[in-house]
Amino acid sequence: MHLFSRRPWVVVALTTLVFAGSLEGRAQQRPTLQGAMPAVGRDPDKAPQLLQHPAISATTIAFVYAGDLWTVPRQGGDAKRLTAGGGTVSDVAFSPDGAQIAYTGDYDGNVDVYVMPAAGGMARRLTYHPDRDEVVAWTPDGNAVVFRSRRKGVTRVARLFTVGLSGGLATEIALPTAHQASYAPGGERMAYMPLSPVFRAWKRYRGGTTSPIWLVNLASGQVEKVPRANSNDFDPMWIGDKVYFLSDRNGPVTLFAYDTKTRDVAQVLPNDGFDLKSASAGSGAIVYEQFGHLHVFDVASGTARPVSVRINADVPVLRPRHVNVARNIINAAISPTGARAAFEAISNATSPTLRVSPSEIHPGRRTGSGSPTSPTNPANTRFISVTRPVSAT
Repeated sequence: MHLFSRRPWVVVALTTLVFAGSLEGRAQQRPTLQGAMPAVGRDPDKAPQLLQHPAISATTIAFVYAGDLWTVPRQGGDAKRLTAGGGTVSDVAFSPDGAQIAYTGDYDGNVDVYVMPAAGGMARRLTYHPDRDEVVAWTPDGNAVVFRSRRKGVTRVARLFTVGLSGGLATEIALPTAHQASYAPGGERMAYMPLSPVFRAWKRYRGGTTSPIWLVNLASGQVEKVPRANSNDFDPMWIGDKVYFLSDRNGPVTLFAYDTKTRDVAQVLPNDGFDLKSASAGSGAIVYEQFGHLHVFDVASGTARPVSVRINADVPVLRPRHVNVARNIINAAISPTGARAAFEAISNATSPTLRVSPSEIHPGRRTGSGSPTSPTNPANTRFISVTRPVSAT
């Protein structure tokens, strides 16, 4: 196509402006989110912040923003950046005493386990295997970090290992497969996901690889399964006699609790808004991420509150800049009148994504990540997703 071979990024820029304007105009029509925040507008305090992978201690919340590790007081306030570029951070976990933070670091072309003081300082790399080593939790005594890795297999199924704070050889936990885990208070039992979530981006997936949560006695290997009806359950958190976890069993992903004594499951957090993306427990509370913002659920009272996080820092990745996305265009569509064209471009460097409404394309044509009639792309949806503000050239 002649248009593709010359300057398709110009059309991307123009189309982005058109759709962004349409999105902004409809922002005030969106419903308020349950337990979250008002609809998106121009107020920066009400816009999604894209805070991810939160963890909580007695005094501090740690999270990932713009690829770096940050902390904020548990009650909210000004955030402090602990890492600075050079790679990306994920899978944050506080040590049991709250003095250290373990995280997954994608540095130097490899994904490994790192530990650093919660107050800030130099990070220590604990693993060096060429496979991906991703932080899961800490051992109850705080002497080792639990991580998942596929280092002992040739499939996508991961296993759990522990590594001491001085590094060295990893020790495998005696489970055939596992993705996430949380120790019981005494350390004799563990709540874990035997399967990885294969379709996190698919809403209400009910195929053959939905993720259950099992409880295992580490000495005997005896397994107890959390009751479910083919739901997607993840992020297990063992607190006292209950295992808290996220699930989509009642609709949008929200917080549930499994009572290990009565063996009953109950929804503990109402949610008629967006899915909860991740959650982590510590010091009598659970911190979770919803629509890019952080919230704290108090286990004793059963109530949740938003956490106000102020990020006043120079974040280079958020600076508007010109990016040539000509080689990253993966889908395109012409409007029925031929007056407009829309493109979808994805780049590891800039991560822009542009999707066009089915009403703007010819009926039946597949575009983006789903067809116009798929559950993930309803016919009345018009949306644009740009994970970082990028000016296309």
